[in-house]
Amino acid sequence: MSRLESIDVVRLRWFVAVAQELHFARAAKSLHISRQKLSHTVIDLENELGTKLFVPGAQPTRLTDDGRELLEQAREIIGRTESAARRPEAPAALRVGFVPGVTVSKWTRIWAERFPDTPLEVIALVQAEQETALREAHVDMCFVRLPIDREGMSAIPLYREVPVVVVQKEHPLSVFDEVRMNDLADEHVQDTSDLDAVGGALELVAAAGGAAIVPHSLARLHHRRDLVYRTMLDVPDTEIALAWPADRTTDPVEDFIGVVRGRSERSSRAAARPDQNEPRKKPPAEKRSGRAGPAAKKPARRRGR
Repeated sequence: MSRLESIDVVRLRWFVAVAQELHFARAAKSLHISRQKLSHTVIDLENELGTKLFVPGAQPTRLTDDGRELLEQAREIIGRTESAARRPEAPAALRVGFVPGVTVSKWTRIWAERFPDTPLEVIALVQAEQETALREAHVDMCFVRLPIDREGMSAIPLYREVPVVVVQKEHPLSVFDEVRMNDLADEHVQDTSDLDAVGGALELVAAAGGAAIVPHSLARLHHRRDLVYRTMLDVPDTEIALAWPADRTTDPVEDFIGVVRGRSERSSRAAARPDQNEPRKKPPAEKRSGRAGPAAKKPARRRGR
């Protein structure tokens, strides 16, 4: 009887029908199947369990002791199956990816407060996989670092990151608040085009000197006590956006867009618009981190050129 859990629930229901009616013909009629099919099913069930469920040749039909035990257990299994079928399915989690340097804790906290019944799964991605993760549906949305291929994608620009130059703590440039490319003319500048390998580039700067130019958030992410970073003035900013496949703009996706955009809980949900349809706004001062330099250090006079 220990194999009961592996038996098809339909066969258990047929057995229960016979056990309750104690009459094969009436049970078959109630199940809308032939008496012969029902008899064969019960015989197969007895062979599988290795025991007789009904007393052979008894008139009227009677259950054996094992048959009565099976009836109780079958009713429990059928009841659990029916309860599980009536139970509403848990909502699927909204999967949101993010690339290194992006901090999502504020938005995940608001989501948990506002949509407690919809799980939010936050997935860290390397930048090289940001677009693949979206197109292959590994995530529903992703905080990406632009540019990406916009074909079939919706994207909402969020903020710009200022670039910074990272040098050793005792480097002459460390006394400056702001640096230009001309100031690096005599420096060996590490290749940081692969932002997923920034940590290695900064280790080289710490060990061998030179400089590395990276987005401000990545300089903070890989902060070391023996390195400092200063704002670059004549290097283009990088841009962070929230992107998702345009044909998968579901209700949870729009809800998350509302959270990121700062809509209030009572505001109506508006359809998401791709970035090309939105007016470009100058990012708030607090999001252009790194312009002011260290608060405790008085700006040094720039070298003449």
